[in-house]
Amino acid sequence: MRTYIRQEFCNAILTHYGKPDIIAGVATGGVPQGVLVAQELGVPFIYIRSAAKEHGMGNLIEGLYEKGQKVVVVEDLISTGGSSLKAVESLREAGLIVKGLTAIFTYGFSLAERSFEKAECPYITLTDYTTLIEQGLIANYINEEDLAELQKWKENPEKWHNSKP
Repeated sequence: MRTYIRQEFCNAILTHYGKPDIIAGVATGGVPQGVLVAQELGVPFIYIRSAAKEHGMGNLIEGLYEKGQKVVVVEDLISTGGSSLKAVESLREAGLIVKGLTAIFTYGFSLAERSFEKAECPYITLTDYTTLIEQGLIANYINEEDLAELQKWKENPEKWHNSKP
């Protein structure tokens, strides 16, 4: 599975963004995938912390990079897009050119789509929530009633969550 994910990330990156100068992983979920992708593409790897270190150099971005380098960000999951876009902004503030972001999975929330659009950051994912529940139905892991509930949840997950005990 690790090889498949690495190869699909590389294919998607090269197809949508071209070969970047550097790959950046978002801590912590994007780091293992990002390292594998960087190795496969033969480019350096850096990672972005969620907060600057409180000791040493106080770095938010770890690894060697130069202003003006083109970077693709690797993430594991996009829900609201908040942590991903915080990483993108950190890279931009450091003078890197963010070509886009790739992730394994997205829930496809409209909030995330609007946030990425506002940040002018294209993103692609290997799969998404709709595909996941469709495959669950095909494999008989869920039934039609489950499908209806799962689709309702995606429309407003906060309201759905708060209405359950």
